[in-house]
Amino acid sequence: MLSVSIATFTDIFLYAVIVPVIPFALETRAGVAPERVQYWVSLLVAIYGAALLAAAPFCGWFADHTTTRRAPLLLGLLALAGATVMLCVGSSVGVIIAGRILQGVSAAVVWVVGLALLVDTVGEKEIGQAMGYMGLAMSLGILVGPLLGGVVFAAAGYYAVFAMTFGLIGLDIVLRLVLIEKKVARKWTDMDEIPTNDIPSVSDAGDVELRLQQMDSRSKRADTAAHDGQSEGVQAEDHSKSTSLRHRLPPVITLLSSRRLLAGLWGCLVLAGLLTSFDATLPLFVRNTFGWSSTGAGLIFLALVIPTLVSPLIGKLSDRHGPRWFVTAGFVINTPFLVLLRYVTHDSLSQKVLLCALLFFVGLSTTLVFAPISAEITHVVEAKEKKSPGLYGTNGAMAQAYGLFNMAWAGGTLVGPVWAGMVKERAGWGTMAWSLALLSFVTAFPTAVWTGGLITRPVRRSMAQQQNSAPLNAEC
Repeated sequence: MLSVSIATFTDIFLYAVIVPVIPFALETRAGVAPERVQYWVSLLVAIYGAALLAAAPFCGWFADHTTTRRAPLLLGLLALAGATVMLCVGSSVGVIIAGRILQGVSAAVVWVVGLALLVDTVGEKEIGQAMGYMGLAMSLGILVGPLLGGVVFAAAGYYAVFAMTFGLIGLDIVLRLVLIEKKVARKWTDMDEIPTNDIPSVSDAGDVELRLQQMDSRSKRADTAAHDGQSEGVQAEDHSKSTSLRHRLPPVITLLSSRRLLAGLWGCLVLAGLLTSFDATLPLFVRNTFGWSSTGAGLIFLALVIPTLVSPLIGKLSDRHGPRWFVTAGFVINTPFLVLLRYVTHDSLSQKVLLCALLFFVGLSTTLVFAPISAEITHVVEAKEKKSPGLYGTNGAMAQAYGLFNMAWAGGTLVGPVWAGMVKERAGWGTMAWSLALLSFVTAFPTAVWTGGLITRPVRRSMAQQQNSAPLNAEC
């Protein structure tokens, strides 16, 4: 869990560290006109999301067809290092775009493979709490990235910002090289637990031969029983054909046939859109409204990220009570605070306090969503496999499920910045705020109905139990 959390922190940190830097770097290094900075900032965030969207399904398929999760993680780290080099040396918009594309591909590897590895390690019962720690790592990356990026850029310049990133990548390389997966460790522990007295010696050769004869006799009896039961197998032929057809379908198709999963993916897309909309608009808004530098643009994210420190607790409560009402409450609570952002309009102390307070509650409401909606993907896959054992083969489909999760997240990072940036540029900060609030409120309805399973299913189960118990009560 530690290795996956650090990998997540590294990926998010390298994404977030340039958030307060890129508007200023676009003007001074790439020669972008000041009035076009908002356009390019939104576009660069969207390009990152598009690359993540395109790479996620391939990463999921590749991870489910490899014997180890460590190799894909290392490949993702190499891609991340290459992207960081391009962003560091790039002095034109084209090179910066290429760097963001490669950064999105590396993020797909880290998130898809990392989440699948996390599920392999902790299992279904504690996945919500584990996702909470993942959310905490992501929050720390979002918190520390813009903060250090803004401060270091203002104090030491552009290249000093990337010096931090290369040091963090080096540390991550070491951690991924020493990573030992749970299933690999289990093989060694199982071998160590084999008693030495179970290995037959030469003196036991006669006993071994007798045991082989007994096994051969049991095998012949089993063949006879199988022949006698052949007629029963013919009767179940139609059922087995339909089952085998379902098993031959690609896992992605069977996963997407679940409305519960679709509701979770939609909630994930909206959550990512809400969060990344601030990445594209907040630094420029505080610069234009309050006259803040890159340092202030980084510090403002403190208000948005500090509430996410309770993410592990939310995940633990979600494991105990189910994800439905945490996710629904998060989207509903988020709505009024997003609407109230429209009242931050001018430079004054009260306006700055109001902005920080509103961002704090926006961060708190999104924290209610992240861990439960992330764990929901695991619950859907486990439920399908329990219903149809062997549906996804020996390797399962967990990485492919989280590939879909990352596609949804990428869709949010693609749509959110473009939506927020374009609406802010054409209609203003206030219109952007209430449009995001409307999106959050609408999303609460499908999550309430399908997250954790169809909402009417417990009622139907209770009615069925009452009907079954009615004759017993009559007899009493």
